[in-house]
Amino acid sequence: MDSPLKVLVMDDEVTIRNMVAKVLSKRGCKVSQACDGADAVRQYRACLDTEACYDVLILDVNIPYGLGGQETIRELKNLDPEVKAIVSSGNANDPIISEYQTHGFSGFLPKPFHPNALLEIIHTITGKDVA
Repeated sequence: MDSPLKVLVMDDEVTIRNMVAKVLSKRGCKVSQACDGADAVRQYRACLDTEACYDVLILDVNIPYGLGGQETIRELKNLDPEVKAIVSSGNANDPIISEYQTHGFSGFLPKPFHPNALLEIIHTITGKDVA
């Protein structure tokens, strides 16, 4: 049997983190949460040399009082060039969304999103079924 998909969700809004965690946990994923980029980088660094590191991260672009998605992906790519991350934003006009691959992201998830969109993008990036 495959090990559960490990996902790290970084968002400054606790309700969004909790919703994502609930949706993914119900589908057998192991979910960790981070409130900003510094926390996400710390958690990723802690698991990097283990077999249980994250399969995919979901990073909010705008974190008012901390590292946002763009700065966080830069730091994560320095730690692990193979990191897979989804950028999430409520601002459809943000250039990071339209050019997410240029910024080091594997996919994008516009807010607000339906749980099915979340599951679909994770499947697309990881190749693992979470539905």
